[in-house]
Amino acid sequence: MAVPKRKTSASKRNMRRAHDSIVPAGMSECPECGEMMRPHHACPHCGTYKGRAVKSSSED
Repeated sequence: MAVPKRKTSASKRNMRRAHDSIVPAGMSECPECGEMMRPHHACPHCGTYKGRAVKSSSED
């Protein structure tokens, strides 16, 4: 069974974990209503995707 020969230092541990942080989701502006939305998703405010209505809007 593989066992570490030496204790991993705090510096080495932290360097390994340097890329483990949570990255916020990318957001883009809806071309129809101008609200912020996730890229490649239907707009949750106006219900359009690529210029087409894909779901009924909340105002109806």
